[in-house]
Amino acid sequence: MILKAKKMQTKLQHLAAAAFLALGATSLQAANWDMPTPYGDTNFHTVNIKQFADEVREATKGELDITVHSSGSLIKHAEIKNSVRRGLVPIGEVIMSRLANEDALFEVDSVPYLASNYEESWNLWQASKGILAERLEKQRLMLLFSVPWPPQGIYTSFTVETGKELRGVKMRAYNKSSEQIANLLGALPTQVEVPDIPTAFGTGRVDAMITSPSTGANTRAWDYLTDFNHAQLWLPKNMVIINAKAFNRLSDEAKEAVMAAAERAEKRGWEASKKETEAKIAIMRDNGIKISEPSKALMTRLQAVGESMTAEWLERAGKDGEKLLKAYQAK
Repeated sequence: MILKAKKMQTKLQHLAAAAFLALGATSLQAANWDMPTPYGDTNFHTVNIKQFADEVREATKGELDITVHSSGSLIKHAEIKNSVRRGLVPIGEVIMSRLANEDALFEVDSVPYLASNYEESWNLWQASKGILAERLEKQRLMLLFSVPWPPQGIYTSFTVETGKELRGVKMRAYNKSSEQIANLLGALPTQVEVPDIPTAFGTGRVDAMITSPSTGANTRAWDYLTDFNHAQLWLPKNMVIINAKAFNRLSDEAKEAVMAAAERAEKRGWEASKKETEAKIAIMRDNGIKISEPSKALMTRLQAVGESMTAEWLERAGKDGEKLLKAYQAK
C-alpha cells in the first residue's frame, strides 16, 4: 500500500512538473509589448499604429499583444530609439531624421526640395530603405515600416514674402534639417517636441515653425499664429523599429503576422498622409489661418537654401549618400 502511494505521489509530481513546463512554454510564447510613440491619439500616425497593433493581436490570437503609449507618455521622443536598441521596450516609433546626428543617411528625407511631393517621396523611400535597414541591423534593430508626414510649410504670425522676414525670429525646430534651414534663413532655431508646441508659443520660446499641416491643425495653430505658407519643403518620415532579439523570440507564425501587418500599415499610412494634407489645410483655413503659396522671391530663396543643404548633406553622407542619390534619381 505504501509503495503504491509513493508511486502515485511520484506520478502526480511528474504531471505537475509537466504542467508547469507547459505553462512556462506558453508564457514564453506569449508576449506583451509596450510601444512608445511621441504623438497624440488623434494623430494619423498613432491611429495607423494602433490599427497595426490590433491586427497583430488578432492575427496571433493574442500571442503578441502590443500596447501603444502615445504622446511620449512612456518614453520621450529623444530616448525611444535607444530604448528599443537596449531592449527597454521591444518596439517604438521615431521620426527618421532624429537619427541624423549619428548618420546623415537618416536625414535624406529632410533635405529641402529633394523630394517635395508624395511620388518623389515614395521613390526616395524605395531607394533608401535598404541601406537604412542595414544601418539599423548593425545596432540590432529591425526597420519595420515608414510613413511620411504631409509636406512641411512655414507657420508665422506675419506674411512671408521673401524669407527676409524670418531673420532674428525664434523658430521651432525638431531635427537637424529644420535647425539648419532656420539658420540659413537667419532665424533662431529652438528644439520643441510636438506636445509642447502650444506652450512654447504661449511662453514666447518660439514665434514661428516649420512643420506639417497635420501638426498645425492638431496643435490648434490658429490660437497662436495667423499664417501658413504651403512651401512643401520636404516630407519627413516616421519609422517603426523593433529590437531584433525581441522579434526573434516570436514564433514563426507571429513573425509572419507582424510583417504582414507592417506591410498593410505602410500602405495605409501613405494614403492617410495624402488625405491628411488637404483635410488639415481646410481645418486651418476654416479656423482663420491664412493659407498661401510661396511667392517667386520666396521660392527662389528656399530653393537656394535647398541646393546649399543638398551639397552639405552629400558631403556628410559620403559615398553611401552619393550611391543613394543616384539610385533615387534613376527611379
